[in-house]
Amino acid sequence: MSLKRIKIIPILFLLPSLLFLGVFVYIPLIQNFYNSFFDFSVFSQVKEFVGFKHFVELFNDKVILIALINNIKYAVISVIFQVFIALVLAAILEDRLFRKFAPALRVIYFIPVMVSISVIALLFSFIYNPQMGLLNSFLELIGLEELGKPWLGNAGTAIYSVIAMSQWQSIGFITMLFIVAIQKIPKELYEAAEIDGAGKVRNFFSITVPQVKETMFVNVLITVTGSILVFNEPYILTNGGPGVSSMTLAVHMYQLGFFKDNMGYASAVATLIFLLSAIFAITQIRISGTGKDD
Repeated sequence: MSLKRIKIIPILFLLPSLLFLGVFVYIPLIQNFYNSFFDFSVFSQVKEFVGFKHFVELFNDKVILIALINNIKYAVISVIFQVFIALVLAAILEDRLFRKFAPALRVIYFIPVMVSISVIALLFSFIYNPQMGLLNSFLELIGLEELGKPWLGNAGTAIYSVIAMSQWQSIGFITMLFIVAIQKIPKELYEAAEIDGAGKVRNFFSITVPQVKETMFVNVLITVTGSILVFNEPYILTNGGPGVSSMTLAVHMYQLGFFKDNMGYASAVATLIFLLSAIFAITQIRISGTGKDD
């Protein structure tokens, strides 16, 4: 086999994935950026060039600020639950005390991940129902009925109710990723720590956390970028309401494009979402040094 043929073979293996990425990712990204410089509707035959008008509008759009704050809330709460609490949960499930129950508990925690978001939204709509919902009924049962409220109809609680539903669905997936990482940690490290008198908490912070550092960085990346792109949960539960209190960037983009028929400005919002996701991803990779040898 000639040297030239050997060099071509890896390129042939990569070609299908490169074509797929080009057609479904990179070309649409370029097209979207191009569209953000024009005013047009879904069915318009012509596009009016407006330059950077839409990007200037981003800085004057109050809904963008509210949506960005909601996305930040989403990201912060998601990192707390889907990364840190998921890591603690994974460490508990891998502890010897829970070894008999761990397989069943893993299935229980992972079931929400496999359920359709539409079904979960319907379930939580019933839970949050102000008249006959399970949450208000439970608060009334334990004597805290004064805390009951229309969770999805209250501007102060709507976004947090949406976030809570998202954590319930997603924490199982991140927990499973941490479980896989913990299972790869050499048992000798824990045995040596026990000989030295270290307890479970010390083992967690001195062995488990450092050993799953790479997985933690990946999970933070998945969680935060997912929070920037989040659409399904707020759209199905509240459609950004009441008012714009639970609006996110993706929901705002969708409403601009398909309800207000302002595709040019919607493209600018989509560009903003992409830039925020890319900036965080690049920053996270540079800080974490993922993939680099120590």
